[in-house]
Amino acid sequence: MQNAVDAQRKPGNFYKWFDFRDADIGTFAFIMNRVSGIGLTIYLFLHLIALSQLARGAAVYDQFISLVKNPIFVAGEFVVVAGVLLHGLNGVRVVLTSLGIGVPSQKRMFLVLMAIAIAGCIVFAVRMFGGE
Repeated sequence: MQNAVDAQRKPGNFYKWFDFRDADIGTFAFIMNRVSGIGLTIYLFLHLIALSQLARGAAVYDQFISLVKNPIFVAGEFVVVAGVLLHGLNGVRVVLTSLGIGVPSQKRMFLVLMAIAIAGCIVFAVRMFGGE
């Protein structure tokens, strides 16, 4: 038993932190929360860098705004919204189950909340990419 615990602690097994191949739905939810949390943290730093462009003057900021109207950046905005929805709604499930609410049905709760997140992503995508 101790060898199994020691094997999990080795630095070379870091990839297992994100490995969902033989995982149940709870483990998948946990991995998804990790990945979306890391992605949102990276986005936060990028967002702060973008906002710092305001301090350099209106011309620099206008140039930056024209850059982010690129379709690649627009698609990135969609990924951020999807990450917020997935991470936030999964976080609601984590809080509820931590408070003892819905523990026996947390898998079902996860599926329902992820369906809501996907529906929100679809609505956002239609509004974002469908034009005005």
